[in-house]
Amino acid sequence: MKKLFGFVLSFVLLFSLLSCQKKSGSEKASSEGKITVLATIFPAYDWAKNLTVGCDSVYVDLLLKDGVDMHSFQPSAADIVKISTADIFIYVGGESDAWVENALKNAGNEKMIIINLMDKLKGFIKQEELVEGMQHDEHEHEEHGHEEHDDHDEEIENDEHVWLSLNNAIASSNEIARALMEKDEAHSSIYMANLVFYVDKLAALKQEYANSFGEKTIIVCDRYPFLYLTDEFGIKYYAAFNGCSAESEASFDTIAFLSVKLHELKSPSVFVTESSDKKIAKTVISSAGIKDCKIIALDSMQSTTLKQAQKGKNYYDVMRANLEALK
Repeated sequence: MKKLFGFVLSFVLLFSLLSCQKKSGSEKASSEGKITVLATIFPAYDWAKNLTVGCDSVYVDLLLKDGVDMHSFQPSAADIVKISTADIFIYVGGESDAWVENALKNAGNEKMIIINLMDKLKGFIKQEELVEGMQHDEHEHEEHGHEEHDDHDEEIENDEHVWLSLNNAIASSNEIARALMEKDEAHSSIYMANLVFYVDKLAALKQEYANSFGEKTIIVCDRYPFLYLTDEFGIKYYAAFNGCSAESEASFDTIAFLSVKLHELKSPSVFVTESSDKKIAKTVISSAGIKDCKIIALDSMQSTTLKQAQKGKNYYDVMRANLEALK
């Protein structure tokens, strides 16, 4: 399979070079002769954009640019070519990025600086939780049911949503700045100045979060990719599914549990992710019999598109909006 992958990649590279790497005229013009930073996810893309303000020698690009969830993303041939020609490549490094290993192995770009965020954040990685009332991922359970195990313990997975910690955002920005200075020493002072400014900005926002919450419990009628965010500030939660769950239909027991908790806590609101259809939330509110309970979206930034970023959406503003939503 690996040999086949290598052959296909070689063919694609040749074909793509003959067709100017299939870039649009505007994209080619904007990146030609520049250091290319390619990030798989929007937060890393935006961190890199902030670190390169005022520097025309760098082109920052986003791989998952059409709002595709990283949990279901599979690279196209053009994506693989784009990765192989990047000077700096930034990816999360979790289970959803299993495809990256082969793509990098066959890229043949020994000068590329690779930033695996989860690897760089070792010691700060959280494991997925199954909190009280949370529904098991039946799809995942069925897949594991066909595998042999030495014991009866379920495999514990790391939570991939590392960017939702402001501490992790600061640490990751430092790593990206270090890579930029290594690739482009001539503009090191610009990258350093941008890093100091941006880190100070994130640190101030982190302090606002810390000052905003005492004891707080939220109810999330959806997947829960916000573990890094809420753990950082001591916010407790109940949720329908964990962050990487493939489930979308809540069971009767899950609905009943969340409804009871909503009634007990008398919460004025329940939360969903930015891409939610709100069906579970509406059912929970109805079952709890609480009038005027609001449904508020928290943005995990998993489905942010390049067009949204180009129109001004950015990591800092999203995290500030999440703060206001949680208050």
